[in-house]
Amino acid sequence: MSTLLIIGGGLSGALLAAQSLRLPGQRRILVIEPRSELGRGEAYSATELGHTLNGNAARMSVDPDNPDDLTQWLTEYLAAGGWPQAHEQAVPVAELFPPRGLFGVYVQQRLAQAQALGAQWGSSVEHVRAEACDLQVLTGAVQVTLNDGRTVFADQAVLATGMFAAARTPQRQSLGVNAAAVDPWDVAAMARLDPLGKVLIIGSGLTMVDAVVSLQQAGHRGPIQVYSRHGLLPHVRRQPPAWADFLAADASLRSPLQIFRALRHECRQAMAAGVDWQAPLDTVRANIGRLWSQASERHKRQFVRHLRPWWESHHHRSPPLSAQVLASLVAAGRLHIHAASLQGLAPAEPGQVAIRLRDRGQADTRVEHGVALINSTGIEYDWRRVDRALPRQLLARGLVQPGPLALGIAADGSGAVVAADGQVATRLFAMGPPLRGLWWESTAVTDVALQAKALAVKLAANN
Repeated sequence: MSTLLIIGGGLSGALLAAQSLRLPGQRRILVIEPRSELGRGEAYSATELGHTLNGNAARMSVDPDNPDDLTQWLTEYLAAGGWPQAHEQAVPVAELFPPRGLFGVYVQQRLAQAQALGAQWGSSVEHVRAEACDLQVLTGAVQVTLNDGRTVFADQAVLATGMFAAARTPQRQSLGVNAAAVDPWDVAAMARLDPLGKVLIIGSGLTMVDAVVSLQQAGHRGPIQVYSRHGLLPHVRRQPPAWADFLAADASLRSPLQIFRALRHECRQAMAAGVDWQAPLDTVRANIGRLWSQASERHKRQFVRHLRPWWESHHHRSPPLSAQVLASLVAAGRLHIHAASLQGLAPAEPGQVAIRLRDRGQADTRVEHGVALINSTGIEYDWRRVDRALPRQLLARGLVQPGPLALGIAADGSGAVVAADGQVATRLFAMGPPLRGLWWESTAVTDVALQAKALAVKLAANN
């Protein structure tokens, strides 16, 4: 019987385990995850109902063969009396934005169903509650050392480490922000702040949206100052009608500038016809993997440097209820967004925090004071900056190398990891967020689900 070792038991690891259990044949699956539950990870361990998915149910199925899987599960869950607050959204089930904690329950139930099916084949899954801190590829096996001193062996290993949230990840060469910051999702900690005090937030993406929702739920009533390099807020997610896939129809569109111009043209056409501009934008999503993989290094750098902030704010949109919270705070004059970059911490009085900022277009810096600081800069994709044992060891051993533009790690199209010497691994694979540099969009539920299915088939064929 072959042994598959999955490092990480969040969404990526749980979906890979589930897909592997569904395949005929006997296999032993070990999932290394320090949390008490599989299927939740960083993203879906949230407990507050206000922290919702940023996509509606129709977009968030974990079954690549059934896009309505979450909608169907939610329909049954609601009929059984679960999530009574759902009626507040006043939309059909497919258009609901479930709490992230509830989505974690959905993932866990689908994993449990796969376990029951796998048992018929003689397959099993075991949750090894520990953190992987080192890995070596031996002759005929992979060896992983755990933080409690244990050592486990497997025929193949998969790095399903998920997302390294900047707010919760120790970083090398950091500005010391996390040591002085409040966790964006820690409502209890926010409830202990001066409710009328000024809160400073670094970053203006979806993590910031969560932080503001957390502050509201904690009873905060004071001013909120948000700082990011470009001062862009996420747009609210709407449900636009279908639009023709103009990128699939024109293979000549390749460079970021060409695609950007074509997209703007399509959006103008949509608005002239009375159609939401998000309709043409949403068609781009299906082409991202192809466009990114065929782009030159120069084009990728152009996109990251010049277009990434606008892509993030327009594509990674805010769920409607959260967007309403932000809009109400802006209208009340309590929330302000500034285009400024963080230069570091500054001296502050006891019970206060101070940061040094450089406003966009200015040479001089200024200091801003508040009662709390929140790091909402999103996800750290550069493994060289992540101060965790396993990424450090993998890089030091040369078993992995940074991916394109230092986004995640390098791998081939199947997920096989590419070592520092350029060799493609036969026993070590990766999926999900670590493949950001390979596919650009590698964090969404549908992306991870597709990768899990394809990788499970490949791993099964190897044994």
